[in-house]
Amino acid sequence: MTISQPYHIPALLPQSLEALNLRPDGIYVDCTLGGGGHSRAILARLENSRGGRLLSFDQDRAAIDRAASDPDFAGNPAFTAVLGNFRFLSNFLKFYGADKVDGILADLGVSFHHFDDPGRGFSFRWDGPLDMRMNQNARLTAADLLNEAGEERLADIFHLYGELRQARKLAHAIVTARAKAPVDTIERLLEVTHPLINPRQEKKELAQVFQALRIVVNDEIEALRELLTQSLDRLKPGGRLAVITYHSLEDRLVKNFMKTGNLEGKIEKDFYGKALSPLKCLTSKPIVPDQQEMDRNPRSRSAKLRVAVKLDN
Repeated sequence: MTISQPYHIPALLPQSLEALNLRPDGIYVDCTLGGGGHSRAILARLENSRGGRLLSFDQDRAAIDRAASDPDFAGNPAFTAVLGNFRFLSNFLKFYGADKVDGILADLGVSFHHFDDPGRGFSFRWDGPLDMRMNQNARLTAADLLNEAGEERLADIFHLYGELRQARKLAHAIVTARAKAPVDTIERLLEVTHPLINPRQEKKELAQVFQALRIVVNDEIEALRELLTQSLDRLKPGGRLAVITYHSLEDRLVKNFMKTGNLEGKIEKDFYGKALSPLKCLTSKPIVPDQQEMDRNPRSRSAKLRVAVKLDN
């Protein structure tokens, strides 16, 4: 099968394929279709004649439409594109007759398509509306959040999800500015935040501001929590769970879940003091890109892959 060059360069691609322990007759889930990089490579290793299947989720209709016109996906009986958030994993798998699967991959990064589209508002490189919705049918935009949330909530958002030291000052500046004119475009947000951004770390801190807003607009942390919890019921014994994270909040949650099998990271023990968990973590330390990949794809610099296997308890 000839594989075309994806527009989106997938992070940690060879490592992700190895992590899934792919079998030609296996059933796999790609929770984030995006530009199709991971899905394309997984699909190339499956054989529909032997029962191999790939179900790829994306809540952005644009990603689903791209796959529908992509020769690597269109008409392939082993491929199913699922228009929906991966937080509804269980419902969709049951609907498509794939109650139990052999592997689940979730790349939690933002697709190049989103960063490179000024109309979506994901990047400070362009001017445009402050949207940031992965699902264009969702109600809340980044502009809504910035103009409706209270100062304390904005400060919490920048602190918790952007890890910005000047979170309170940023929140106060936005509330003060919106009293005069809405903060509803990228240009307007940059104008308001500029005095509080360290010029020596401008790109980093602006990325943190945009990350914080995007996480809340798309309810990303809660969606991840729901995905992780459901993965326990959907994976077959011996099935693999592979998650690529990009910031410490995601990574900590995934690490604790893979280690203990619960979101709290609480280690449960049996009568003899042996740790109990439905998962076995296969990565004591996260897998990170090598220098060659980071040079080729700078957006992969913060990527961390963690892998676990479902135990046959």
